[in-house]
Amino acid sequence: MTKHYPAGEFRRKAVGDRLDEQNELKSVMDALKARDTEIQNFATKASEEIKTHGKVLDETKAALTKLSTEGASLQDRLLQVEQKLSRRSFGDAPAKSIGEQLTETDDFKTLQSKGRGTARLNLKAATITSATTDAAGSAGDLIRPDRAPGIITPAVRELTIRDLLLPGRTSSNAIEFMKETGFTNNAAPVAEGATKPQSDLKFELTTTNVRTIAHWFAASKQVLSDVPMLMSYINGRATFGLKYVEEAQLLSGDGTGQNLHGIIPQATAFSQSTLSNTTTDTRIDTIRRASLQVRNAEYRPTFVVLNPNDWAAIELEKNSEGMYVWVNVQVGGTMQLWRLAVVETTAISDGEFLVGATMGAQVFDREDAAVEVSTEHDDFFVRNLVAIRAEERLALAVNRPESFVHGYFDIGASPILNA
Repeated sequence: MTKHYPAGEFRRKAVGDRLDEQNELKSVMDALKARDTEIQNFATKASEEIKTHGKVLDETKAALTKLSTEGASLQDRLLQVEQKLSRRSFGDAPAKSIGEQLTETDDFKTLQSKGRGTARLNLKAATITSATTDAAGSAGDLIRPDRAPGIITPAVRELTIRDLLLPGRTSSNAIEFMKETGFTNNAAPVAEGATKPQSDLKFELTTTNVRTIAHWFAASKQVLSDVPMLMSYINGRATFGLKYVEEAQLLSGDGTGQNLHGIIPQATAFSQSTLSNTTTDTRIDTIRRASLQVRNAEYRPTFVVLNPNDWAAIELEKNSEGMYVWVNVQVGGTMQLWRLAVVETTAISDGEFLVGATMGAQVFDREDAAVEVSTEHDDFFVRNLVAIRAEERLALAVNRPESFVHGYFDIGASPILNA
């Protein structure tokens, strides 16, 4: 049975319902804010576990999965409350019924006074549509699109270069290490009573400076308060931005100004020795010769860095019978070549390669990547804006340049490489 309310009671009920919905909205927003804080805490914990254990522990993974599930549920609740509020016409009296409109017509009043006649009410028919918001018969904002929770992140590069190097920490603004630059070995068999030959050693003090990588965003305090998940999203993107530049610096920084002195500028150039034959060598041959060059320098190479295009060319290489040389396409294969772990990344250019040993360089972290928020910038305080700053400080010490060999595939000289 439908219950009808007088106009005044209807308004009081509408006000009460709206207050309930506003309280529910506040409750959902507070829960989302608390969820984002927990996600940040667990993200920090996961980062520490990766450094300590080399992976995220199962307990932390489970907690993050639970928070993600709960966050999706809260986003659904938020959407439902927003839709209720948008549909509610606050403070409006209920529309008059057809019966009320009929009793107010002149025909009805004449019928009522004379006791005879006909009372008519002309109603204009309107097609209910969703095309507009201000025309008769329009559903307008009653129809709301469903919004999927979260933000769709664009494709991001998998960051791998740091993982190839030895980790370290520092509390200073520079790293110094003694490097042997010369060894004259005159050791020889000596007769009894004869003078022993003298050998010489030469050392050089090498310094590498701690560098800062940083950037910042401007945001409205109101937006960050109204969209709790936005802050955690900005944190993640800001940190990724640092690591993206860090990877390029570790690999190719030229050491000028505030740039790190990367591995490639300090690596030994690939030597086209008598073992090489540019008319027949493939990419696979070139990698093996670069690995040999590292080994002849008395280091054991552990990895090779390749552009995805070059790695695909290696996987697609076929012999004279049309069979794939490197891999069985039905089962794939481990990303390993000549006992070297293959690291494919767009951080290195197409046609370029780096073969190296992990013990040849070390990353020293002075300050881990961190995100800070402040109103202390220009007139941000009075404008209710905040500055979100992300920065990290680190140094790179390439203490054994001979353990890295950098070069280019001689694509122009070989028809196989040019395929």
